[in-house]
Amino acid sequence: MKRTATSILILAALVFGGLVGNALAQKPAPTQATGERVATAATAAPVNLTLPLKTDSVRFLAIGDTGTGTEQQKELADVMLRYRQAFPYEFVLMMGDNMYGGEKPADFKLKFENVYKQLLDDKVKFYATLGNHDESNQRFYKDFNMNGEEFYRFAKGNTAFYSLNSNYMDKRQLKWLEEELAKDASDWKIIFMHHPPYSSGGKHGSSSALREVVEPIFLKYGVNAVFAGHEHFYERVKPQKGIYYFISGAGGKLRPGDVKKGSPLTEKAFDTDMSFMLVEVAGDELHFQVISRTGQTVDSGVLTRQQPKAKPLNASHPSAAPAGQEQGNAAKP
Repeated sequence: MKRTATSILILAALVFGGLVGNALAQKPAPTQATGERVATAATAAPVNLTLPLKTDSVRFLAIGDTGTGTEQQKELADVMLRYRQAFPYEFVLMMGDNMYGGEKPADFKLKFENVYKQLLDDKVKFYATLGNHDESNQRFYKDFNMNGEEFYRFAKGNTAFYSLNSNYMDKRQLKWLEEELAKDASDWKIIFMHHPPYSSGGKHGSSSALREVVEPIFLKYGVNAVFAGHEHFYERVKPQKGIYYFISGAGGKLRPGDVKKGSPLTEKAFDTDMSFMLVEVAGDELHFQVISRTGQTVDSGVLTRQQPKAKPLNASHPSAAPAGQEQGNAAKP
C-alpha cells in the first residue's frame, strides 16, 4: 500500500514538473535591463552561413522599415546579432521608415537604440535613408550617420554607397548624384533608398515616376545594385537593364502574401516572415544571403559585377518627380 502511494506521488511530481517546464519553455524571452535579450527557441536556430568571408571583402547588412520597437523586431535583431558572430559585418544600410509614429527621444530609444543595443555597443554603424514616414530632422540623429544631409555618399573598400531621399527627387539632388557618380572610380556603385523603382508588391508596386528620373542616371554612370524598402517583404528583382534590384523592407513590419504571384519581375521573394540581408562584396562578386526571423535562409547567391556601359541622357537632368505617386498610390500606406 505504501509502495503504491509512493509511486502515485512520484508520478504526480513528474507530471507537474513537466507542465511547469513546458510553461517556462514557452514563455517569451524577457528583455533584460541592460537591453540584452535572451534568444527564444525560434530565434536560436543554428547559424548557417553561405557567404565566403573572403579577405578584404566589404561586409554589410541591409534592412528596412524597422521603426516599430515590437517584439518581432527585437527577435529579428537577435538573429542579426548571432549572424554577426559568424559574419562580422561592419555596418548596416537602413532602407527608410526608421521611425513609425512619434519621433521623440524616447521613440529613438524604444524603436532603435534598445533594439540594436549590442550592435551599437560593438561599434556597428547604421547608415540611414529617409522613408515616407520619416521626418527630415532624422538626418541630425548621430546614430543614423547622415551628418545632417538628406542624401549622401560614403565608401568602403572598392564600393561606393549612395543614400538617396526618394520622397522627392528634386533637381538639386539629381545634380549632386550625377556629379558624384561622374567622378566615382569605385568598382561597385550601390544605391540605397526607400521607394523601389521595381516591385511586385500588391500594396504599392513599382515607383515608376521615381524610376523615370533616376534610372537614366544609374545606367549612364554604371550603378551596379539598388537596395530599397517601402514594401514590407523581401524581393530580388530580375536584373533590369543590367542593374540588380533588391527590396528589403521587412525589418519591423510584414505585409504577408503581398508579392504578386507570377510577377515577371520576381526572381525570388519572401513575404511570410520578417527578414534582413547579409551582403559581401569581394572583387567582382556580390554575395548575398537573406535570413528570416526564425533563422531560415530564404535566398542566397552571387552576382557578378557588370561592365560599365556609357549611355547618354536625353537631358542633363530629367524632370524632378515625387516618389510613391505611381499607379494612383499615395506615398503613405
